[in-house]
Amino acid sequence: MEDSRTRLKDLRNGLLHLHSTLLRSERYIYERDVEPIPTQGRFLELVLYDPAFAWLRELSQLVVLIDESLEAGEPPGRMEADRFVAQARALLSPTEAGANFETRYLAALQRDPDVVLTHAATLKLLRQLE
Repeated sequence: MEDSRTRLKDLRNGLLHLHSTLLRSERYIYERDVEPIPTQGRFLELVLYDPAFAWLRELSQLVVLIDESLEAGEPPGRMEADRFVAQARALLSPTEAGANFETRYLAALQRDPDVVLTHAATLKLLRQLE
């Protein structure tokens, strides 16, 4: 069971790093195209409620589900860890014809080298966790 717990912690940390990179990228675009974000509090408000950041919630929700699994009374099993790794891999498959996350993720990959590098690191992590 510890192997599954470790896998999920590693997955969670990798996804959080990607999420952080995406937030920085989206903040830059928002400030460039809409208005400066004066405080972290205002930024948090935008992340939670503004449609410009709504697409990131799918990734946030996956991290929350992993957290809940790690905090559950029973330790996560191999099948549950496998399922989360597969979910992450499916979510991080950018495409023009995909759902909102996949298309916005593709746009972020096309415009921001930091997103590309973090994406590559996350895919490498996913391969290691499979």
